[in-house]
Amino acid sequence: MRITPTAAGLALTALLATGCAQGTPSTNDGSAATDSPAAQPTTAPRVTASTFLPPGQGAGAVTYDETAVPEGATADVQVRVQEGSTFVQFTGTGLEAERDFGAHVHTGKCGDDPGDAGPHYQNEADPEAAEGEPSSDPEYANPENEVWLDMTTDDGGNAFVTATVDWEFRAGEAQSLVLHDEHTATHEGHAGSAGDRLACVTVEF
Repeated sequence: MRITPTAAGLALTALLATGCAQGTPSTNDGSAATDSPAAQPTTAPRVTASTFLPPGQGAGAVTYDETAVPEGATADVQVRVQEGSTFVQFTGTGLEAERDFGAHVHTGKCGDDPGDAGPHYQNEADPEAAEGEPSSDPEYANPENEVWLDMTTDDGGNAFVTATVDWEFRAGEAQSLVLHDEHTATHEGHAGSAGDRLACVTVEF
């Protein structure tokens, strides 16, 4: 488990407990991740809590757009695995208020360049996708084969969203969560796309 910094994690946990964050994310053509109707995993989560900083000032959480994701905004990512399924939860504070974001798990770690995080992690990789390039085939770029965490912040810039998939990450192949400019598209040729990369959190999935 990696917590960076501990104080941010505790503050985010308190925020979640008091219900300040948004309960259910907005959807875009039905593509947004939502709470699973199945029972929630009961195993202890792996927690990554970070504060967003500009490129070059920290690799834990990097903002590439300080209007949408201001320096000092926070991210809390929790990952739990149970009986072959994976539950991912994102809580954000200090983000731009009343704004749509797309969010997906990516294969690489965050870096100074938005592209450093690589393409989306896929449980079943698209065989036609070029190496290092995102897949846009809805047969593979969908919220059952990837982890999508689309959200809309409240008037305080807070967001809370979860997703559950019926598979586990392959060790070392999923290393970040990227926030994007808009909710995720689902149509042919654009499936999985969500606009510019606004920020990135390196996560131990």
